[in-house]
Amino acid sequence: MKTLVTSLIVSAGLLAGAGNALASDALAKKHNCLACHAVDKKLVGPSYQEVAAKYKGDAGAEAKLVAKVKNGGSGAWGQVPMPPNATVPEADIKALVKWVLAAKK
Repeated sequence: MKTLVTSLIVSAGLLAGAGNALASDALAKKHNCLACHAVDKKLVGPSYQEVAAKYKGDAGAEAKLVAKVKNGGSGAWGQVPMPPNATVPEADIKALVKWVLAAKK
């Protein structure tokens, strides 16, 4: 019985993680993030994997990236500026940033 309960808890956690990834992918599509970014390759802007690697271990990364997505920025990844996304809800930006920071190569 203990093994069954443990298996169910682990399965629920994996499904929740997959659900969060799917939800964040849907948010990226909804807010047009994928016009300039991809998970695994550079487009106009860096890949999400490159962003995750750059900020790995940075305790302030989430706050920095939320501000950058909201306000826009330039210079960190080259000459092409990232436009501000002030109309994207804060909760969506936070979910997207967490998803990006979790990207693995």
